[in-house]
Amino acid sequence: MRSSLLLVALLLAGFGGWKWLVHASAEAPAIVTPGSDAAMLVGTGPVARVERIINAHAIAAAHLARPKLIALTFDDGPYPMYTPLLLDELHALGVPATFFLIGRDAEQWPELTRRIEADGNEIADHTYSHPDLDHEDAAQVRSEILRGRDALWEIVHDPSVRRLMRPPHGRYTLATLRVAQDLGYHVVLWTDDGGDWRTLTPGQLRNHLLAHATAPEIVLLHSGKLATIQALPDVIARFRAAGYQFVTVGRLLDDVRADALNHPLHGPV
Repeated sequence: MRSSLLLVALLLAGFGGWKWLVHASAEAPAIVTPGSDAAMLVGTGPVARVERIINAHAIAAAHLARPKLIALTFDDGPYPMYTPLLLDELHALGVPATFFLIGRDAEQWPELTRRIEADGNEIADHTYSHPDLDHEDAAQVRSEILRGRDALWEIVHDPSVRRLMRPPHGRYTLATLRVAQDLGYHVVLWTDDGGDWRTLTPGQLRNHLLAHATAPEIVLLHSGKLATIQALPDVIARFRAAGYQFVTVGRLLDDVRADALNHPLHGPV
């Protein structure tokens, strides 16, 4: 079976069928664990692409558990106005979230950073100064991750600061991933980009999230967006009605295999 899949994949790749078979946006993993084969997960050459096709078929055949667990993740900040409003809304709704914080911003607003943790949320590393890591060499990437980790660890003591990181803007290279892996980090991307980095209305954001739902789910959102805060009550109510449970990324990784996150089930809520 594997040899047949390999032959089909090679033929498709060789005759330009790859883009038809798997859209480019579907290639990016949601999670790169410390023990993952990063080159296979993100490589652009034909061998890596063929391996992903084979693995996708194998994972589908394995019937991995894909529970309706969803992790809301918020990048950047903290911000002195919008982050408290976001925390108030999450607390009122009884939803924990994962905050990927910028180290130097956390240093500027330490009490707000502590509140994020005190409210039962998870804090993870979003580098120290928020550079595009795909433009940084290995030493610079290492420095950004470690400086971000150390800045956050001085303020809070969430173990996820030392376990989970997300590259700013989701930009990375294979070398970026390998540096993070060598430091023991899970590189956390997403199964759905909510798109709130653009100017969206609460209704537009809600409609996108409901239409692009996966199981399990990691949603990329941002801390400094009023429309995101306004959309949360309706979004959370709809996901809960559909049987989803809201968890942190750390909890999700404890309960779900990375393969299931990298190949989730797709379907509207």
